[in-house]
Amino acid sequence: MFAIVIAATLGGLLLLAGVSKLHDREGGLAAVQGYRLLPRVAERIVAITLPYVEILIGVPLLLGLGAPVVPAAAAVLFLVFFAALSINLLRGRRELDCGCFGFAGATESAPRITWFHAGRALALAVLAAALLLIPGGYGIGATPLVEHLLGVALALLIVSIGLATFAVRAVVHPRRHRVDVHLSRARAHLHAGSSLRP
Repeated sequence: MFAIVIAATLGGLLLLAGVSKLHDREGGLAAVQGYRLLPRVAERIVAITLPYVEILIGVPLLLGLGAPVVPAAAAVLFLVFFAALSINLLRGRRELDCGCFGFAGATESAPRITWFHAGRALALAVLAAALLLIPGGYGIGATPLVEHLLGVALALLIVSIGLATFAVRAVVHPRRHRVDVHLSRARAHLHAGSSLRP
């Protein structure tokens, strides 16, 4: 069942990433261009096709189909993400939108990539490659249906917890002051200014 959980988790992440990118084509192009790794024509092609590639790899992984081709494709895709992130980090270019699960756009003033993003991509590549080593395969044909469904349910729970964690982290960031602190200072300045008026 462990292999099913891994495959379904990777599939869920890719599916989520692909679907979120479909909603913002310009954001996708801007994220790809931000990496400065491809010629202009290739940037547009990658921005258009990447969401579909992620979905086409994610759905069979989630369903436990397509071994060994689909896990190999996922491993290659995650390695490409790792390389793109690492090259930019080594160049000292951190002020980029990762483009992992949609785009920062107006919600984040300064999107940043870190070695955490590169490490995550590498870890996902290793997990996808590990699926190739499972004797007898994984998924619907290799495991009983109930075990497969339990594995997928557990994977969806893992993805949901991960998304909730990142959503909370986006609001409560250890290096940022809470909004209340900024608002209380602004309120104090407003009250001080209003008391000076006749």
